[in-house]
Amino acid sequence: MDDGWLLAISIIDAAVRAGTPVLFAALGELLAEKAGVLNLGVEGMMIMGAVTGFMVGQSSSNPWVGLLGGVVAGAIMALLFAVVTITLRGDPVVSGLALMILGVAFSSYIGNPYVQQPAQAVFSPIFFPVLSELPFLGPAFFSHDWLVYISIGVVPGIWYLFNRTRVGLDICAVGENPSAADSAGINVNRIRYLCTIAGGAMAGAGGAYLSMAYSPLWTNLMTANRGWIAIGVVIFSGWNPILIMAGAYLFGGVDALSLRIQAAGIHISSFLLNMLPYILTVLVLVATVRGRRRRYGPAGLGRAFDREEG
Repeated sequence: MDDGWLLAISIIDAAVRAGTPVLFAALGELLAEKAGVLNLGVEGMMIMGAVTGFMVGQSSSNPWVGLLGGVVAGAIMALLFAVVTITLRGDPVVSGLALMILGVAFSSYIGNPYVQQPAQAVFSPIFFPVLSELPFLGPAFFSHDWLVYISIGVVPGIWYLFNRTRVGLDICAVGENPSAADSAGINVNRIRYLCTIAGGAMAGAGGAYLSMAYSPLWTNLMTANRGWIAIGVVIFSGWNPILIMAGAYLFGGVDALSLRIQAAGIHISSFLLNMLPYILTVLVLVATVRGRRRRYGPAGLGRAFDREEG
């Protein structure tokens, strides 16, 4: 196998790994937004999932227990957001930004004793008989850890939820027109709570993946604004889970390519290379918004619902 193939394999492998935390978080945000909840605190939920997953993994030496800790941390942060925005009808933009700041600050505080410690509980790559040995396909697609395959499996699951189930139709109805959904007997606030909490749990899983698989250690601010990338991916995907996966891996591919350029010794500023994935995301987002003739997002996105007002 020549150097070109090896480079392609390494980039695909790195793209999938780097895109997995964004994929988890973006699918979680999709759940919330489909129910009409705009949560801009994804970054805060992710980083709390990362630090909690790492801490629980260190104490238990079990990666699955650590993952559960990260999921619970993300869900608790989302629950806090849901109480403020759904029950107390606070402004979702302000509340989301506050949630992000809270998560970043609190994670740095509780994670300070663990900075740069190697993880004791790590999700290691799985090698499948025959499949992992296939030329090109094996190293690129069949040599990842369980969380990568779980994230991929969630994609068709969410597509099926929204397109083939009554629950999915109820969620979409709540996101499009909560007053009409309420008139049809759907409990709007319950669905919004459940979707918001589930979305936070998935963002927490994405954060735990960062500290227990992608970079198995804890450093402050290790999510590096991936939560904002996840929100952008949801928008330019047109709220389509299949396209969300493509967008997450696109981000991962550009991130991997920038690292390969640095490793090759090409004389480009490392700061510029580190900016590339985020610049691309912004450009794609702007082009998508400008080129779209009709809005694909839920009509009730970000709108509070009060049954008394209808």
